[in-house]
Amino acid sequence: MDLIDTHQHLIYRDEASYSWAKDIPALSQSDFTVKDYQKLTNDFNIIGTLFMECAVDDPDYKNESKFVNSLMKNSENGIRGLILSIRPENDNEFDQWLEESKSLGVAGYRRVLHVMPDELSQNDNFKENVKKIGKEGMPYDLCYHAGQLKIAYELSKYCDEMDLVLNHCGVPSIASGEIDEWKKDITALSTLKHVTCKLSGLMAYCAPGTSSYDTIKPYVDHVIDSFGPDRMVWGSDWPVVDLGKGLPEWLNVTTKIMSSLSSDESAKIANINAKRIYKI
Repeated sequence: MDLIDTHQHLIYRDEASYSWAKDIPALSQSDFTVKDYQKLTNDFNIIGTLFMECAVDDPDYKNESKFVNSLMKNSENGIRGLILSIRPENDNEFDQWLEESKSLGVAGYRRVLHVMPDELSQNDNFKENVKKIGKEGMPYDLCYHAGQLKIAYELSKYCDEMDLVLNHCGVPSIASGEIDEWKKDITALSTLKHVTCKLSGLMAYCAPGTSSYDTIKPYVDHVIDSFGPDRMVWGSDWPVVDLGKGLPEWLNVTTKIMSSLSSDESAKIANINAKRIYKI
């Protein structure tokens, strides 16, 4: 199975600061480099990756982009494009970065919103700036937690002429066992045909020590039933996936998920849809 990883984080602590990780033992100390990723995926056919901005501290997000662009220039690293951090709430900074970042191998943009006030992305100015991303022919990754999916729906309905990609299946609260409200919100989002669901992140939302195919299956089944293979992409969420049992486990679970689909359906999720949406 040829996989394109649409959600590869990289952590190089000499290049940027990651305050969000300081209280997460699995992520608080080490670097997580391209070479580390390649060792973990050596037994799987990853045909390319998209670097996903890593929520670095605000002063560092442009430096992170430029550094990873330098990694991308080495074809042996396998990075096919960058999904960069951007600030749609700030007009001057947004417009300047949207223009400047065009030279950095950009494949899309994201603003981490699950740690921000809800009203930030409910502002019409924010929505209009996201639309500008679409007018540049770029997708925008939606980064909301389960309790914010109605806000994600509002933004998606407003920005209806561009590709939007819902990160981590909408961050369900698997550890708590809550599923009913999440299912309703996922079903609503799936009615918007320009929204794609990213099959990623789920292992990190299981209670400690419980990540497994069986644990996440009800959530996987619902997103596949709702969006269908035509509107799903795959991502590793490495190294955050280490909050489960690591990337090899997620790759093995991915193989099991794909085995329940036809070869055409699994290929769409594994790589075909990513090539189209991110213009790989």
